[in-house]
Amino acid sequence: MEKILFGLDTFGDIPANENGELLSDAQALRQVVAEGVLADQLGVDIIALGEHHREDFAISSPEMVLAAMAMQTEKIKLSTGVTVLSSDDPVRVFQRFSTLDALSNGRAQVMLGRGSFTESFPLFGFNLNDYDVLFEEKLNLFSQLLTEKPVTWQGTTRAPLQNADVYPKTESGHLDTYVGVGGSPESIIRAARYGLPVMLAIIGGSPERFKPYMRLYEKATEQFQTPVHPVGMHSHGVIAPTDEEARELAWRSIRVSMDRIGRDRGWAPMTRERFENEIENGSYYVGSPTTVAKKIARTIKNLGVKRFDLVYSAGNQTVAEREQTIELYAKEVIPQVRAILAEAAND
Repeated sequence: MEKILFGLDTFGDIPANENGELLSDAQALRQVVAEGVLADQLGVDIIALGEHHREDFAISSPEMVLAAMAMQTEKIKLSTGVTVLSSDDPVRVFQRFSTLDALSNGRAQVMLGRGSFTESFPLFGFNLNDYDVLFEEKLNLFSQLLTEKPVTWQGTTRAPLQNADVYPKTESGHLDTYVGVGGSPESIIRAARYGLPVMLAIIGGSPERFKPYMRLYEKATEQFQTPVHPVGMHSHGVIAPTDEEARELAWRSIRVSMDRIGRDRGWAPMTRERFENEIENGSYYVGSPTTVAKKIARTIKNLGVKRFDLVYSAGNQTVAEREQTIELYAKEVIPQVRAILAEAAND
């Protein structure tokens, strides 16, 4: 059976201390580094950091935080989730991550996205009317940079390049690159066209609704004659010793975070009924280690994904609560999921 990868994702939510007081941005960033070190020590495969430019998330430069982790870790893959390529420069993104790859002995991974949060566009002088063309052109350029050969490129969103060689090169000649997809068929097709693996952001609703995207990716790669890479997914979760503890913690953290974001996007506040339905039938992975392991295993089998990342830090949880989820995920959930999947493969 092909190995399933298990990761942890965070957007750099500002945690609280044991007294319920929110940490400063600087403290929050140092805490994320500590969590990456903990995940590495516990054998988690990947940690992915999101890029945001708003007061509730501390991480605006994920590669900087990952570089700090690189100096204190040994095996864990250091990823983003995502790097907003649309409001960045592809050349600089490649340079930053090839640098991270060197510092980490080949453990860097960049996950490119259009940006479900749009604060970076006006911040860096980009027009949201160009939302689609910015990502299309910049991904086109980035895909050429991945060859690590001189690039000639011309578009409408940045200055042209003429036989430009970009440094530093990676030692392996390959920068591990994903495309983050939030639910757009066009994004699936685009990733397939460039021969890049896909990471599905499943933040609500039944994960089974993404089955057509799995089939679409396979069909598109066949049509474009590009490699069929394993598909991954990420979803929110909270793990505690009992289901009851986990649900109450998630209610005051995931729900609060979603409502805060929802106020900006015009969403209705989350009801307890809807919240419980997401746990039972949707893509929230909340409960005791056994409860969460069974649900993750079911989702992996139903979708056929080869990577599962748990978004572990939504809302203003305490440092201890976040670290509890990391420890239970690594020590109990992942081994149980692997055992369930191995048993199913032998049936």
